[in-house]
Amino acid sequence: MTKTRIDHIGIIVADLEAAIVQFTLLFGTPKMIKEMPENGLRVAEFDTENVTVELLQYTGENDAFAREVMGERLGLNHISAAVPDLDQSVADLSGAGFRIMDGFPTQGAHGQVAFFHPDDTIGLLFEVCQPD
Repeated sequence: MTKTRIDHIGIIVADLEAAIVQFTLLFGTPKMIKEMPENGLRVAEFDTENVTVELLQYTGENDAFAREVMGERLGLNHISAAVPDLDQSVADLSGAGFRIMDGFPTQGAHGQVAFFHPDDTIGLLFEVCQPD
């Protein structure tokens, strides 16, 4: 059986430039900084030995959907699992009781993604990602 790979962890930040400075000290130069005006997000990614750290800042424009999905709280926001077939994963997880959020699947910062509502047991915001 193949172990699930964590694609990334998402962290909401108030100031992306300031967060990049801090995270560069920890993880080196970001792999990618991306403007996503259609989603109202700015994103920076840092690769580490075992996981990608994704920093997300709301832009204040066109970010209503992103805020609805990820919420307003700063800090650790979600865990994303890499999947080879997003549609099959969504079907399997939905069949097991996971509730997909409205508007998903959709294109994310680096692949097709689907977010699921936090569950009542651990309250985790969970995403599956089929990387581009």
